[in-house]
Amino acid sequence: MSDRRPFLYDLHVELGAKIVPFGGWEMPLQYQTGTVVEHLACRRDAVVFDVSHLGTVRCDGTEMFDALQNTLTNDLKKVAPGRAQYTHLLTDDGFVVDDIIVWWVSENEFDVMPNASNTSGVTSVLPGRDVTHERCVLAVQGPNARAKVAAVDPRFAEVGRFRVDRFDFEGVEVRVAGTGYTGEAGLEIAAPNEVAEQIFRSLVAADVTPAGLGARDTLRLEAALPLYGHELTLSSTTLEAGLGWVLGWQKETFKGRAAVERERERGVARLLKGVATPGRQPLRDGGEVFVDGVHAGLLTSGNFSPVLEHGIGMGLLTPELEEGTDVTVMLRGREIAAKVTALPFVRKDASGG
Repeated sequence: MSDRRPFLYDLHVELGAKIVPFGGWEMPLQYQTGTVVEHLACRRDAVVFDVSHLGTVRCDGTEMFDALQNTLTNDLKKVAPGRAQYTHLLTDDGFVVDDIIVWWVSENEFDVMPNASNTSGVTSVLPGRDVTHERCVLAVQGPNARAKVAAVDPRFAEVGRFRVDRFDFEGVEVRVAGTGYTGEAGLEIAAPNEVAEQIFRSLVAADVTPAGLGARDTLRLEAALPLYGHELTLSSTTLEAGLGWVLGWQKETFKGRAAVERERERGVARLLKGVATPGRQPLRDGGEVFVDGVHAGLLTSGNFSPVLEHGIGMGLLTPELEEGTDVTVMLRGREIAAKVTALPFVRKDASGG
């Protein structure tokens, strides 16, 4: 079965995108400007990503709050309708099936947003309808994101950080959340297909730079945001990723709770940490990390940081490793000198969303 194409595929080709397979989809990797330019545009101005490959499972009905509360890790009682929440779906053994954003749209209606390849995994454990094919999701990110979104619709720009709202736009309902995956302020706009191209073109006309998955990955890495399939997998845990705050210990249950309780009691054997090189050599996932010749773990992600202008990586490493520790990364037969460093690599004020 061939990869799916996003609804705006032809528009991306028109804009000069390089298309690559990702999570079962054919998605833009970069446009003619290239990944580094798109990355820096997000850090300094505003970009728009088509992230329609992400899933949307619409859960509506009076039973949905309890279904989500008893399955996903985070505690929905911390938020309320009109808010978004980051959460995990675990196996019974405590490993990560997916990391998810839940948009709590109204009292009995939720949009559950899994990663591209995991939508069926969510629908298998939650009662909901897959509406991925009905809409596009446009992520507008950067310090000037809201100002430029206001040129398309000023109401969109008023949606606050981790808030959710919906609006009538050209006769259809558009849903907007103050969420993103770059470490920058911004919004994600879930637009029905019939108005998605209009919104994307309007954003480009407002001088928002189209950006592809290449920049999305380097941005999230600088911000130390985990990626499913790398930091979060069916063989890694929420606690290993340093994300214990998404575990709702105060609620009665969630899938995998007993296993995670046991892990919390014994302590993690590895922990997500940052590693940086002094030079431009990019790090890559799979790199083996050594301290004084002793194996200390594996890199789960790595790349070149366009902001810092040196190599950076994240890995599940020995928990006792302290910041500043000298390490050696073995990557494709080459030894690379590096140091353990604080996360995130680039700290931004994303208070605007």
